[in-house]
Amino acid sequence: MQRILIVTDAWHPQVNGVVRTLASLAVELSDRGFEVKVVGPQDFRTIPCPTYPEIRLALTGADGMLNVIDAFRPDAVHIATEGPLGFAARRACLKRGMGFTTSLHTRFPEYLRKRAPIPERLTYNVLRWFHNAATACLVPTESMRRHLEPLGFSNLVTWTRGIDRHIFRQSEPIPLNLPRPIFLTVSRLAPEKNIEGFLDLDLPGSKLVVGDGPSMAALVSRYPNAHFAGLQTGEALARYYSSADVFVFPSKTDTFGNVLIEALACGVPLAAFPEPGPLDVIADSGAGIISEDLREACLKALAIDRETAFARSRAYNWEACAEIFLDHAFGRHGAGGERIAA
Repeated sequence: MQRILIVTDAWHPQVNGVVRTLASLAVELSDRGFEVKVVGPQDFRTIPCPTYPEIRLALTGADGMLNVIDAFRPDAVHIATEGPLGFAARRACLKRGMGFTTSLHTRFPEYLRKRAPIPERLTYNVLRWFHNAATACLVPTESMRRHLEPLGFSNLVTWTRGIDRHIFRQSEPIPLNLPRPIFLTVSRLAPEKNIEGFLDLDLPGSKLVVGDGPSMAALVSRYPNAHFAGLQTGEALARYYSSADVFVFPSKTDTFGNVLIEALACGVPLAAFPEPGPLDVIADSGAGIISEDLREACLKALAIDRETAFARSRAYNWEACAEIFLDHAFGRHGAGGERIAA
């Protein structure tokens, strides 16, 4: 049995697209007969992340990660995040001359710029240094690949996403008793997600927000006419999707947005800015409206039927996601197994 080691700074109990992607991938790989070990903050002593205490940062270095590698003896290593564990795993692999793959899930330079006066150029320099040591860097969309290539990133591979169709399907709506139409967003409530960009819109009907995060209290206070349902998962989340008329994605920092395809699987049309993620997910499918005028996109999306939205969701599945991952983790397309210089 071949062993795959996945190293990630984002793992349960965090609730976000990175965790959902890696957890679903691990299940798919296990079902195919691979032995998968996910190394996350839960395996080490941690401290709270500054300004985001619910996220724990692992305290370890290359030696600690080498102990993990020696004990597990992986046939392939994937480094999913650029946090403390990601840096430790990168150093450990380079020290041993092991090939590894990485993935880029977040537009971290833009994310960080919203929280601190750090030029995006400097952060991209660090990310380029980090990922260019990998045999392949998996990015979620073709738009993101085209964005990164001119910045000097190499070995980029477009890596699709999937949907748990046992959960995300057209379900019985939640009896919300809200004026129609219902415009929904599902997100971590944090500054980089631009939730205000949705809640500031002049729209008919109701605005519904599902999710939690550090901005929750401030948003509830600032927008008393919006409806906040808190964190929802599983079947309950699918029912919230199914209750909406339009799914609104105001983020300008996400690279994909798993919530987009979850909404489509529940038959909800999309409204979004022209950013990586929405551009690729919607493409020419007619399943949503993309515009710099998000209000216009929301109103036009009301005319899209639910079957058109659902049909677009069929393009995404975890089987294809796992195939791309395995192709590059095991060198089927020239990635993996090569000695990398530090």
